[in-house]
Amino acid sequence: MDMIQDLFLLSVNNIKRRKLRSWLTMIGIFIGIAAVVSLVSLGQGLQTAITGQFSTLSVDKLTIQNSETGFGPPGSTVVTKLNGHDMEVIERVRGVAVVVPRLVRVVKVEYNGIASFNYIADIAQENEKMDIIYDSLSLKAEKGRLLKRGDSGKVIIGPNIAKGEVFDKEIVVRNKLSIGGKDFEVVGILKRGSSFQINDVILMMDDDMKRLLTIDDEIDLLVAQIDSREDISVIAGRISAALRKDRNLKIGEEDFSVETPLQSVSVVNQTLLVVNAIVVGIALISLVVGGIGIANTMYTSVLERKKEIGTMKAIGAQNKDILTIFLIESGLLGFIGGFIGVVIGAGLAIGLSSFANAYFETQLITVELSAPLLTGVLFFSGILGIVFGGIPSYQASKLKPVDALRG
Repeated sequence: MDMIQDLFLLSVNNIKRRKLRSWLTMIGIFIGIAAVVSLVSLGQGLQTAITGQFSTLSVDKLTIQNSETGFGPPGSTVVTKLNGHDMEVIERVRGVAVVVPRLVRVVKVEYNGIASFNYIADIAQENEKMDIIYDSLSLKAEKGRLLKRGDSGKVIIGPNIAKGEVFDKEIVVRNKLSIGGKDFEVVGILKRGSSFQINDVILMMDDDMKRLLTIDDEIDLLVAQIDSREDISVIAGRISAALRKDRNLKIGEEDFSVETPLQSVSVVNQTLLVVNAIVVGIALISLVVGGIGIANTMYTSVLERKKEIGTMKAIGAQNKDILTIFLIESGLLGFIGGFIGVVIGAGLAIGLSSFANAYFETQLITVELSAPLLTGVLFFSGILGIVFGGIPSYQASKLKPVDALRG
């Protein structure tokens, strides 16, 4: 044990003697580790944030849409709109308790002499369906109140619209907005939620929205409340089968989608895992470059210290002692570089997330510095140093005392 401690201290002193070279050698390591830590931590935080966008959908509700043909609000770019007949088909499916039709459009909104195009969505007139919307989207009023039955000519707005950046003036309860050329009174401002859409939406009663946009038998999406005793995936299959039969479609020819919250989250998570793997792979290239730098430094060190190696062997040092000294040095270079990289990477991740949250005035993006990640990258950087320093260390241990003393 004392021998290992002496060899360790000797290795530390050798690294200290070559301060500049040691720092230059570790640059590649801590840049790579910093990239891995910051990217993975932010990636996990981003995964949590995006997954939070789907948390507004309850686990006992299904979303039915027609297949989209482009970018836009749900249902706005489909060839054939959902309609009341489709709603009736779904209502007859066993296990479906309630079906709520939804409209989501982009409309011109004017306030304080400034015009903007914003999302508007409807709230159902029936109390039961209204409660399902409020519950599924976790809607709560921070100021004023939510819409209630009979609220003609009234709206509630998301906090991002109210704060004044869009219209250069803060919107408060009882102010009036011109939406699609008609005036609506603001009766409530929504509490900030985890969904970007909710923070930037304007909600009005279903009848108002249909009159405003001259909508007759059109539905942008349907939300199906499932009987609590039923399996949501089974009900999704029944709905798909019912719509295929009604539309005379074969399996694989569906021009609609029936989505469960779990399916949506699963697709997003798989996508983010692929993205994380790619960015980490790119960061690992820097680590390989850093490892080559360690190998180069150790080769140089062996050449410079031939006489020192010869002297140690002449006074009784064995091959394994010389090998241990150089392996400890290369391992320390990797570990110290990794430790610095962890600190820099954590700092970068925290700084970038703080900037993003401050910019968007939210706390959506969090940094998840997991202990397994930090421990893993430190262990990996140390092993990387040992691996890349292995060949020079082995060559140093095999030097013959006579040849080493000749320099």
